[in-house]
Amino acid sequence: MTSDAPAEARPPGGKTFFGHPRALSTLFLTEMWERFSFYGMRAILVLYLTAAVADDGLGIRESTANAVYGTYNAMVYLMALPGGWVADRLLGARRSVLWGGIVIAAGHYVMAVPTGWSVFAGMTLIVLGTGLLKPNISTMVGDLYDRDSPRRDAGFSIFYMGINLGAFIAPLITGFLGEKINWHLGFGAAAIGMTFGVLQYVLGARNLGDAGARPADPLLGADRRRALTRIGVVTLAVLVVLAVLALFGFFTVNTVVNLLTVVTVLVAVGYFARILTDREISATERSRMKAYTWLFVFAAAFWLIYDQAGSVLNIFAADRTDRDVLGFTFPASWLQSVNPILIIIGAPLAAWLWLRLGHRVSTPMKFAVGLVLNGLSFVLMAAAAQAAVGGGLVSPWWLVAVYAIQVAGELSLSPVGLSATSKLAPVKYASQMMGLWFLASAVGDAIGGQVARLAETWPEPTYFLTFGLASVLLGLGAVMFTRHIRHLMAGIH
Repeated sequence: MTSDAPAEARPPGGKTFFGHPRALSTLFLTEMWERFSFYGMRAILVLYLTAAVADDGLGIRESTANAVYGTYNAMVYLMALPGGWVADRLLGARRSVLWGGIVIAAGHYVMAVPTGWSVFAGMTLIVLGTGLLKPNISTMVGDLYDRDSPRRDAGFSIFYMGINLGAFIAPLITGFLGEKINWHLGFGAAAIGMTFGVLQYVLGARNLGDAGARPADPLLGADRRRALTRIGVVTLAVLVVLAVLALFGFFTVNTVVNLLTVVTVLVAVGYFARILTDREISATERSRMKAYTWLFVFAAAFWLIYDQAGSVLNIFAADRTDRDVLGFTFPASWLQSVNPILIIIGAPLAAWLWLRLGHRVSTPMKFAVGLVLNGLSFVLMAAAAQAAVGGGLVSPWWLVAVYAIQVAGELSLSPVGLSATSKLAPVKYASQMMGLWFLASAVGDAIGGQVARLAETWPEPTYFLTFGLASVLLGLGAVMFTRHIRHLMAGIH
């Protein structure tokens, strides 16, 4: 769609994308294809890991597969921190997105190779590439607008539609190819999607103007050489640790997963300790960071349950649901498309609701609502699991209902958390706080991957009911602490 644009948003050539800078179309499509590849691969990952070797899977235990899945998600979010630093200090956002997309595509192509080792090598590349692309493409969207432009929020809304569009389409394609034909063909489809994203990004580069063209705070001369040396030393140290683990027979999937889980939690603890003990931030900023610590814990607890959709709930869909429709058994991974389509439908409604409520419902209260709804979704899953006891198959509508409740919780917590992150950030750490928000997802997914191990040994109704009630109780506890947290927020709503 093209039209005339206001002078503030008009790029060279005068063309626009739904009334926004033409460059938004390039970034929209890049993000759509990146999310296509990410969610497409993720939809079949655990199913491939747990599938029997006779069915061309890896035959990994369900508990280990769930932990691998959780850790993979955690690493994707954790890498947003160094990825943002690389863009700010070395490459600039534009080149970081390009190289990130290339590395992601390479990772998916490696996973398409029909060998046992390819899945882990491919995931490693995808994690590194996503760390470069994911945080920096959002930065470039912001660069298309003046900071106080009224069009900025609308531009991000269009951009996020690309995320959910890619997430909706991907499982339908990769799930059919992977589950019905060959797992590696599904991974190959994800690779082709990311390749489309890279190609259109390169072809649309002329529309980007100066967005992300240069590092925001570049390292030069001796400082640059020193930073590159440190990166080399850290990389070498990691390789040495891995070599030692392999030498003594400890280089196993479980060892690496457990180590990465500990690292993720320690990074979060270290980050908060660094900010809270910084003498250069004011007392008010320190108080707001204490409030943010509570919100961070709530968010991590939320993602711990929510992101089991691709692991524990995906396996339930494969083993416990009746997916037969007119003689065709649709792939279990197709149910992974329910979440993004519900977000597309629900996001405008949530935005309208929060606008109507204004400051009558505080940020901590919205987090509490998200936790309670998330917990209730697992309580409902306990009922579904109970109905499947004895080997019976239940309707997939159980899972659709669960995802609907979870999406309502996400819309209560996730966009509110993004806003709170920017409002509560100390001035000195303003550019780093978005990485800290991603870190909440990383911590939740890392711990969630370990928690999901229990799904294999506990009775399914017990597993879902235990963690569902735990989330509900945490949400009710958050309600009780709302007044205290609001006091710490020092005037921020």
